[in-house]
Amino acid sequence: MSIVRPFAGLRPAPQFAAEVAAPPYDVLDSEEARALAAGKKWSFLHISKPEIDMAPGADPHSDEAYKVAAENMRGMLASGVLRKDSTPAYYVYRAKLDGHVQTGIAAAGSVAAYEKNIIRRHELTRPDKEDDRVRQILSVDAHTGPVFCFHKTEPTLARIIKETTAGTPAYSVAGPGGSEHSLWVIAEAKLCDEVTAAFDRLGVIYIADGHHRSAAAARVAKQKAGADDFLVVSFPEDEVKILDYNRVIRDLNGLTPDALLAKLGETFTITKQAAPAKPTERRTFGLYVAGNWYKLAFKSTPSTNLSPVERLDVSLLASTVLQPILGIGDPRTDPRIDFIGGIRGMAALEARVKSGQWACAFALFPTGIDDLRAVADANQIMPPKSTWFEPKLADGMVSLPL
Repeated sequence: MSIVRPFAGLRPAPQFAAEVAAPPYDVLDSEEARALAAGKKWSFLHISKPEIDMAPGADPHSDEAYKVAAENMRGMLASGVLRKDSTPAYYVYRAKLDGHVQTGIAAAGSVAAYEKNIIRRHELTRPDKEDDRVRQILSVDAHTGPVFCFHKTEPTLARIIKETTAGTPAYSVAGPGGSEHSLWVIAEAKLCDEVTAAFDRLGVIYIADGHHRSAAAARVAKQKAGADDFLVVSFPEDEVKILDYNRVIRDLNGLTPDALLAKLGETFTITKQAAPAKPTERRTFGLYVAGNWYKLAFKSTPSTNLSPVERLDVSLLASTVLQPILGIGDPRTDPRIDFIGGIRGMAALEARVKSGQWACAFALFPTGIDDLRAVADANQIMPPKSTWFEPKLADGMVSLPL
C-alpha cells in the first residue's frame, strides 16, 4: 500500500483558471460567497457553495443545494471549463502570501493509509460536518477540497519540485488577500514513480487542515466502490506556516480586572505593556483587559513530564488560567470563549474587548510544527482552534474524480 498515487486530475482549462479558482468552502459564509462570485459564471463557488445560486437564506445542506452543486459541475464539464487529464499525474502546487512561499505535491491520498494512521490526524471531527462533506463529494462525484498535509523534508521530492517549478506553470491565479496560487503537472511516468517511492520512504504524512474532508473520504470509500483515495496536497514541513490562534473570554467569572491580575500573579510574572503584547516565544501569553495589555511569563518552568498535548501553549493556558481562574469548561461547547485567528492581528482582540461583549483577550505564540507532529505521533488530539494555517489552499485548482 502506497501512501499516495498519481491521478488524472479534473482541472480548469488554462484560460478559465483565474475565474474558476476560489477560496475554500469553509472560510466564507453564504453571503460572502455570493458577493465574491457575482459576475463570475465559472467560479468554483457555484460548486462548493451552491446555495449562492438559490434564494437568499436557502439551506446550504438541503437536498436542493447538493443537486445544484451537481448540476453546476456537469455544466462546467460540458462547457469545457473543467476537463479531466488523459493520464495520471502528480501536480506541484505553490502558494504565496506576504512573501511566504510553500510548494507541495497534490496527490491521491490512500484512504487505507488514512485508516491505518499513516496519513496521520490530530483533531476530532463533528458528524454533521462529515455528513455535509460526504453528500457534497457524492453529489459532484469528486473530491474538490484538498486536504492540507505536510511531510518531513525529503531530497527526491525537493529535487523534483525544484526541477518542475523551473518550467512555466500550467496556470497561476490571484487569490484572496494578495495570495497567488500556481500549478504544474508531473505527467512523466518515471517521475511519478519516484514521487510515489519517496513518500513511501517517508512512511507517514500529517494532516494539517482538512480533518472533516479526510474523515468524509473514508466514509465515501465504504459507500462507493473504487473511491479509495482523496485529494491531498502535502508540503515540506519547513515551508508550512502556522499562525497564532487567540482567545477572547466573555466575562471574568465574577472577578474585577485587579482581582484577575492578582490571581494571575501567583503563577506568572506580569509586565504591563505600552503596545499590544504579542508573544515572541513559547510559554508566554499576552493579556488585554480593562484597556491595558500585559505580558504573562511563567515564574517557574512547567513540568517536563507532560504529554505532547499537555505541553502545548493552548493547553497550558487552559490548565493554569482558563479553567481554574475563569471557569471555562469544554472549549468546544462553552459559550463564554471564542477564538480569533492570528491572520486578523492583535487589533481584532482589542476590538472584541472594546465592543463590550467580551471581557478580556489572550494572545498566544503559534503552535510549532514539531508540536503538531508530536501530538499526531502520540495518537493524541489537539485542543480546538490550536493552529491557523496560511495561506489557505484554493478550491478548483485541481480536483480528484471518484
